[in-house]
Amino acid sequence: MDKLCSIRTAAAHFDLPISTLHYWERRGLITPQRRGGQRCYDATQLYRIALIKQWRFVGRLSLEEIGVLLAGRTAAHDWHDTVVERIALVDKEIQELEAAGAYLRHLLTCRQDVPEQCAHFRSGHPIPL
Repeated sequence: MDKLCSIRTAAAHFDLPISTLHYWERRGLITPQRRGGQRCYDATQLYRIALIKQWRFVGRLSLEEIGVLLAGRTAAHDWHDTVVERIALVDKEIQELEAAGAYLRHLLTCRQDVPEQCAHFRSGHPIPL
């Protein structure tokens, strides 16, 4: 039998609020075992928690998208399509952030005491991106 980890220990290990693990359980993403009425996690579920956290916070996937990945290939969904769609959204966000950075760097070149008075912006010239 696998060693079980309490919900408190799992939450602390992954630096997550206990309420997050409860929520993920309600969403069907994780399935704790019960011991004495308490939620406990085996190695498989701890690995799943690690994956969900990484996919959520590094991969920027929604919980719905994570559900698709955890389900694998089904008749309704192919998880690859979900990842391709997320990559497109991340690429778009990168472009928007690069444009924001270029705009702000250009704003720093303004010699006015009040940026609103910047001659370049007032002239209606497009901002170099």
